[in-house]
Amino acid sequence: MGTKLTRAEIEQMVALSRQQVKKANFSQVDLSGTELGGIDLSGVDLSQADLRKANLQKANLIETELFWANLSEADLSGAILHGAKLRGAKLFKANLSEADLGGAGLVWADLRQANLCRADLRDTNLNGADLREANLTDALMPADWQSMVRSH
Repeated sequence: MGTKLTRAEIEQMVALSRQQVKKANFSQVDLSGTELGGIDLSGVDLSQADLRKANLQKANLIETELFWANLSEADLSGAILHGAKLRGAKLFKANLSEADLGGAGLVWADLRQANLCRADLRDTNLNGADLREANLTDALMPADWQSMVRSH
């Protein structure tokens, strides 16, 4: 996947990009297992990044691009993913409990066995998403979501 970065390096690069009024680009970067709890990655490009088993608890991922990113077994509990772009993202066994996914694009996302307990998915695009064996206890779901998702 590419170079492994530390949290400090990521924060420094994001800050520099924002000073230059441009989007930080971490596409295809290996961030697997990285401790990123509470980090602000809003608007950052993390397309095709490897975030397996990363800790993103309470992270700010508003409008973040996560196209085809691997977030399998990542901890996104309490994260804010409002408006995030997660087309084709792999969220297999990810913890999204109490996450704000309102307005996010989860088209063709793999959410099998994901924990979405008390997550907010209102206005989320779930077309073709795979929610088999996902925990949807007390999740706020969009209207007619069952007609959007893959069930087999």
